[in-house]
Amino acid sequence: MSSNRVLELRDVVVRRGDKNILGPLNFAISAGERWVVLGPNGAGKSTLLQILATRMFPSSGSVFLLEKEMGKVDVWDLRTRIGICGSLISEDIPYDEKVRDVVLTAAYAIIGRWNEAYDLWDESRAVALLTTFGVRDLADRHYGTLSEGERKRVQISRALMADPELLLLDEPAAGLDLGGREDLLKRFSIFASDPLAPASILVTHHIEEIPTGTTHALILKAGQAAVSGPIAEVITSEHMSNIFELPMEVSHDGSRFFARAL
Repeated sequence: MSSNRVLELRDVVVRRGDKNILGPLNFAISAGERWVVLGPNGAGKSTLLQILATRMFPSSGSVFLLEKEMGKVDVWDLRTRIGICGSLISEDIPYDEKVRDVVLTAAYAIIGRWNEAYDLWDESRAVALLTTFGVRDLADRHYGTLSEGERKRVQISRALMADPELLLLDEPAAGLDLGGREDLLKRFSIFASDPLAPASILVTHHIEEIPTGTTHALILKAGQAAVSGPIAEVITSEHMSNIFELPMEVSHDGSRFFARAL
């Protein structure tokens, strides 16, 4: 695995019975890249994300994350280096947990505060991240009292708490109204523009939810990579029409993508 690679999948396959639900898949990203993964329902997006989050092992093939090979290293050593936002953790966050603690506990890659100790640096970073994503004033609220948009902002703050080397975002704008979506995407784009921001992979169903600054795209279909590469070469009318089996026109205003059926 190249020292510049953040992750690499080699001939990865996930089987259920006699059917491959993912793969064979070869995929790699390097430091500084911002990827989006798209595809129809059932294409394998969630399965891929579970592997990258170390929540699932492939049936065959090799997975290298942060210069470590899964299966040959304690996954808990990797989890503090990977930030996660989305359904992989959202349902496990206690509703009676204070927002500040939801973010703080990511420093230990755990959910739910117990007796662990946090120093002033941890406290300051948690508050700074909540500020970045516009929810600082909610720090003492219980997580269960927040709106869906507020929870997404808290989840992203949590995902970044441990200063991860890889950030995984599972449909961060899903369920948000137009204003909430645009505000969240703007805040994330500003954060991601920092040269020190971690490499990221965002999974979404909608190209309108791809934030400015995304550099590459992978489109899955039937568990395999249909097309991947620099985003402007992947998110095209031809590719979208073929993948989703519907004639459509894709437009690009220089920073965001939009699609409509023909």
